[in-house]
Amino acid sequence: MTHAHTHLEPAALSAQRLTLRAGARTLLDAFTHTFHAGEIWCVAGPNGAGKTTLLSTLAGLLRPAAGHVELDGLRLSDWPPLPLAQRRALMPQSAPDAFSASVLDIVTLNRFPHLSGWGWEREADRAAARAALDLLGLADFAARDVLSLSGGERQRVALAAVLCQDAPLLLLDEPLSHLDLHHQIDCLDALAAWTREPRRTVMFSCHDLNLARRFATHALLLDGAGGAYAGPVHDVLTPTLTSRAFGYPLILIRDGEHEALIPAPRARHGSPAGDDAPAG
Repeated sequence: MTHAHTHLEPAALSAQRLTLRAGARTLLDAFTHTFHAGEIWCVAGPNGAGKTTLLSTLAGLLRPAAGHVELDGLRLSDWPPLPLAQRRALMPQSAPDAFSASVLDIVTLNRFPHLSGWGWEREADRAAARAALDLLGLADFAARDVLSLSGGERQRVALAAVLCQDAPLLLLDEPLSHLDLHHQIDCLDALAAWTREPRRTVMFSCHDLNLARRFATHALLLDGAGGAYAGPVHDVLTPTLTSRAFGYPLILIRDGEHEALIPAPRARHGSPAGDDAPAG
């Protein structure tokens, strides 16, 4: 799913000269970019490049080394906690061990920003939880104890919970990591459908460049040395830029209308074939 974006939608999120560090390493150096409503962003890059750090900083959970993040024109540091929870939701990479509760109750917990003064959920909150489960094909799991689920099933429940929060900006750290391929595609289909509603934006980190090219509209590629490439997905996830970021030559193969990035074949003596990956 790709389409040209005309920026008719308002800006949702803006990074202003954002610098991220891990110890002495610079992960991102003075990065400036604006992310618009209606866009689906894949955050890609080698392990340790800073994908989790970036998503946590964009969510307002980590302070950057320099620069700042704005949401709807207001610095994240100036957002009160409750309106921020209504505006953006973060799905971390590793959820803490769940306690014994039904899947429906676990998902309904993410309605907390919308609860009334006494904190009792209303029928509308239960309905939102059921709708989120339904979107991810989990309707039959509502009464199950979450502790009885497999890792992949829990991952899908965690995604349903984030969708149930009903925040227009979703930041998802490796949402596909424990899923079978068909569940990965189902989840990306669900996110694409979710993003068609007005004002919505998704950013997710992902290791599968080909799924990203298929479902994301835009990509942010981190090279792990402070550099970043941001733009339409087919302009960023190219053989040239991905080879540079991952330190290994990748080539683009085509079969009719289908394309895939794959590692370049190795030469007979064990070294990668050629230094230059063909441009995409």
